[in-house]
Amino acid sequence: MKNILTLLLTVLTSFSMMADVSVSDKAVLLKLYKATNGDNWTTKWDLNTPISTWYGVKLDGDKVIAINLSDNNLVGEIPSEISSLVNLQELNLHKNNISGSIPYALENLKELKVLDLSFNKLTGIIPATICEMNNLKDLELYMNRISGELPSQIGNLKSLETLAVFNNEIEGQIPNSLYEVKTLKVLLLNSNKIVGKLSVNVANLENLENLSLFENNMDGQVPFDLEKLNNLKEMNISYNMFSGLTSRKLAVLDTLNMTMVNDKGVAVLLDVKMDVERPLVSED
Repeated sequence: MKNILTLLLTVLTSFSMMADVSVSDKAVLLKLYKATNGDNWTTKWDLNTPISTWYGVKLDGDKVIAINLSDNNLVGEIPSEISSLVNLQELNLHKNNISGSIPYALENLKELKVLDLSFNKLTGIIPATICEMNNLKDLELYMNRISGELPSQIGNLKSLETLAVFNNEIEGQIPNSLYEVKTLKVLLLNSNKIVGKLSVNVANLENLENLSLFENNMDGQVPFDLEKLNNLKEMNISYNMFSGLTSRKLAVLDTLNMTMVNDKGVAVLLDVKMDVERPLVSED
């Protein structure tokens, strides 16, 4: 009798562990499948099997906590209903053929830590609502056709470690609030249409390891305050319109040795002040 009871408990536990997600969550996944031409994905979902077996879907109990469908031939648009997966911690759709815009409703994904929509065909702006995703650590939107400006509220992302939005059509200036995100380690804004000066407040980004502003339209003097970033290992701010003096330390750190574009469109090297030991007063 004891053995039968043990067997029954084991079976019940197994069924419990195999419990599927809610009907509403399953409906959202099916919406994503249909909206991105799931029948032609590289690795398809077998819709007749438990969701726990679906490629790229990670569950915690009956909750969907991660979707990773990178490089899987998704074609179509991201359905706004995906914002109903409120337990989602990772959404990775890197390197597909996703078009349309970034859904504003993503703000509902309060648990999201990783949002990677890079290497797609997204257009439109970066919704300011993304700045309400307080747990976000990794925001990668590079290699798209995103336009508009960086949201002024981006400084609200106090846990952000990686911001990679290079190779888009982003305009305007770097928001002042971004310089207050002290958790930032990687800031890649290159190959856009960003203008304005690089603020001396860049020195606030004390954990920054990689800075790329390459190929934009920024001007003014390169702040000597960059020398205060002791963790900075990689930097490329060339092919902007920065002018004035720079230090040997910063010129050596820059990948292209501070090669800028002058007002005639000609590539020139910034003058290096070889005897600078202490930062000069820089423009803001």
